Amino acid sequence: MKLNVYSEIGKLKTVLLHRPGKELENLTPNILEKLLFDDIPYLKVAQEEHDAFANTLRQEGVEVLYITDMITETLEENPDIINEFINRFIEEASVKSKTVKQGLLEYLSGLSIEKMIQKMIEGIRTHDFKISKRQSVIDMLEDEYPFYTDPMPNILFQRDPFATIGKGVSIHKMYTDTRQRETIFCDYMFKYHSRFRDSDIPKYYQRDFRYHLEGGDILVLNSKTLAVGISKRTDPRAIEHLAENIFATDEKFDTILAFNIPKTRAFMHLDTVFTQIDYNRFTIHPGIMKELTIFELTKSNGNIKMKKIVTSLQDILEKHLNTKIELIHCGGNDVVHSEREQWNDGANTLAVEPGKIIVYSRNHITNGILKSKGIKVLEIPSSELSRGRGGPRCMSMPLYREDIE
Repeated sequence: MKLNVYSEIGKLKTVLLHRPGKELENLTPNILEKLLFDDIPYLKVAQEEHDAFANTLRQEGVEVLYITDMITETLEENPDIINEFINRFIEEASVKSKTVKQGLLEYLSGLSIEKMIQKMIEGIRTHDFKISKRQSVIDMLEDEYPFYTDPMPNILFQRDPFATIGKGVSIHKMYTDTRQRETIFCDYMFKYHSRFRDSDIPKYYQRDFRYHLEGGDILVLNSKTLAVGISKRTDPRAIEHLAENIFATDEKFDTILAFNIPKTRAFMHLDTVFTQIDYNRFTIHPGIMKELTIFELTKSNGNIKMKKIVTSLQDILEKHLNTKIELIHCGGNDVVHSEREQWNDGANTLAVEPGKIIVYSRNHITNGILKSKGIKVLEIPSSELSRGRGGPRCMSMPLYREDIE
């Protein structure tokens, strides 16, 4: 399978998702902050809402793939890599005890591939298997925490572990250790799954690179321009490395706009600040209407030319998209509505084609504004999904979009 993503709005043809599972039921108040959640979603309803999301995509003619299916198929097709895959997972789960590591290897190896993937994601509890003999203090300390390996609830947000850029991918070094294991799955998928292994897919970033980079900070504005957020979770040095690797290929991308955004929870990634919904329209967080500091990285005779710009979001977008831009405020101009709906990802939309987007139904003020402007709004339920602090764009990774003019 070839990858093809040269915009945020071209007709969506193939997308990768993760249907939430028991990892949500392994969240507890004591580990919420560690696992980057603010609340505990109700799994049954979260799954119903996610199924509605997937079905909405299918009704629009989109092929929906699930990361769990893809990695299961990868290992079934390549049984010789299963042991290596398990050992990598255990090593990156930060298990300190050699005895527990051996126990985990034996436990996971004894499961079916499908069940093994499920347990890796939902978290392996200390009562899932018994260790017959504990040989050290570190062995005994393992009993004081309910998990041998933590749950991976953030894998719901498939936007972050990697990004499709043109015909290639960047596989990311995640900001927190708790999310780094998510990238093992996509790494193996692209290396070994029959849909990808023979496609000669360029890798613009690798998960073992030094600096942090996350997919929610990457927007493909057009075939020549990327926007990347300098956020709490994306290091500016990672952006420079990404630029070097992309500019060294025969891709048409010649400009990366690095947006310096506030390092706060409300501005977690660039796509929580603005998303493109049509050729010349974006939803935005009103908090970025002031002047921004933007670093313009351009390809120049085999080198990278850098320029610091202080300007408005509208001006920089109009310059690089070469059209008049309309910015639509999340929640409108009312500060209460905008703050409330921004908290529920009102600006985080997923375009299935130009002028047609998937949004959370709960953001009714923003959705009403979008409808009044002629945008086709596909609403999905979100009472539980929104507790994870991510919207439709966060939950999806496009693999193929049709090119736009």
